[in-house]
Amino acid sequence: MMTTLANGGRLPLRDVPLLEVDEFRRTIVGEVGEGIRIAALFGRPHDEKRVRLTAVLADGTRGTLCVCATVVTDAYPSLTSDCPQAHWFEREIAEQWSVLPVGHPWLKPIRFHAPYRGRPLVELGSPPPGVTEFFRVRGVEVHEVGVGPVHAGIIEPGHFRFQCHGEEVLHLEIALGYQHRGVERALVGGPSKRTIHHMETLAGDTSVGHATAYCQTMEALSGMRIAPRAEVLRGIALELERLANHTGDLGALAGDVGYLPTASYCGRLRGDFLNMTALLCGSRFGRGMVRPGGVGFDVDESRRAELLGRLERALVDLRGAVGLLWDEPSVQARFEETGRLSPETCNALGVVGPVARACGLQRDVRHELPSGIFRFAQIPISTWHTGDVFARAYVRWLEVQRSAAFVREQLTALPAGATRADAESPEPDALAVALVEGWRGEICHVGLTDGWGKLARYKVVDPSFHNWMALAMALRGEQISDFPLCNKSFDLSYSGHDL
Repeated sequence: MMTTLANGGRLPLRDVPLLEVDEFRRTIVGEVGEGIRIAALFGRPHDEKRVRLTAVLADGTRGTLCVCATVVTDAYPSLTSDCPQAHWFEREIAEQWSVLPVGHPWLKPIRFHAPYRGRPLVELGSPPPGVTEFFRVRGVEVHEVGVGPVHAGIIEPGHFRFQCHGEEVLHLEIALGYQHRGVERALVGGPSKRTIHHMETLAGDTSVGHATAYCQTMEALSGMRIAPRAEVLRGIALELERLANHTGDLGALAGDVGYLPTASYCGRLRGDFLNMTALLCGSRFGRGMVRPGGVGFDVDESRRAELLGRLERALVDLRGAVGLLWDEPSVQARFEETGRLSPETCNALGVVGPVARACGLQRDVRHELPSGIFRFAQIPISTWHTGDVFARAYVRWLEVQRSAAFVREQLTALPAGATRADAESPEPDALAVALVEGWRGEICHVGLTDGWGKLARYKVVDPSFHNWMALAMALRGEQISDFPLCNKSFDLSYSGHDL
């Protein structure tokens, strides 16, 4: 038994079904077995001794979200053995709330922080980031390679432990948590003046995506309606963010195989798209653009014309730069059949975004659960079928072209009207969920209010949270020298995961 609501919808907390633990487990495992995926699974205090677990499932076929909850004490039967999608979520719950998912096959910290409640579980402890018992493969000529957390160049910290036989990777284990800042805990008691800034910086390259998801959550909690012009401007900012990051990724992939023409051009063109966002709102990362009730900046006629001109010029150069990538046999030899991920693995792990679409899955929030302008102006889903580095690169290129067409169309037919309404107070004792298709994939925000309308719990699921384990699976059987290329083809966020 689950309650359904629309993306960007709200319901009273009393309407969230409270199931017995066994029924909660059967319901989630059964729904996921039917093709529905876990968008969020998290805990919050129920009373002094118990924790309430809440699950949010995304049903892309029906275009609805499903919600249910249960109450546990110190332990409950793990979902992971029958539902691998729950694997990462249950590790997080165990670490945060000292609740043991009995039977979990791989119970380790994911952020290496002290629990919010109770004492650390014996299985987890509370060590510094990356200090844990790593899985080891024994055998003749098997060796271990540790990479990070400090990496060459300007990159966030993360630790990778490879078990190898010669050059072949038998197993990759990923340890994160070095970027943990306690963002979710800081949101409790809000919203406040700092809340929107937490959202814009929890994954800096996804400032627009996370700000949009937050604003839609708060607008749902307060029952606000957004003007059409504001919805369009939000959509333009979101797609410009996608254009900038996909362009940067295509250049970085070229750089990882030593193909400098595309690498150098795309590095510059990424800056061009970032500067278009700066023309919108003064920030290259879109900070200040999306605000509860609408947007913080409007576009006058001169800036609209300037944006259209810049977009066309950038696209001409980008077609040439990326065309070189597809025409170079030595590049394709490195891209094709490297880091393959099967559709079955994608489904089992609940993978989202371009990584899932590169395996042929029709998984895109803008189509499955559209909100904002995407309810009226949809962008075709971009997919490929091979699941390798080439597919992840090619899906990005398809999305660049389609996002650019969307931005051009929306700028050309920008509706008149208001851009922002006054913010209203959230409803007390309510729950709201918002999903947004960020450039990495599905962003999920869940807000729960207390009896005074303040945030009692706020859950953020960055797309990277779903996808890190998929990177580990894609490396099995690959050459360790291909790890930088595979890693960049996923391009996951450390800070968005660590929060």
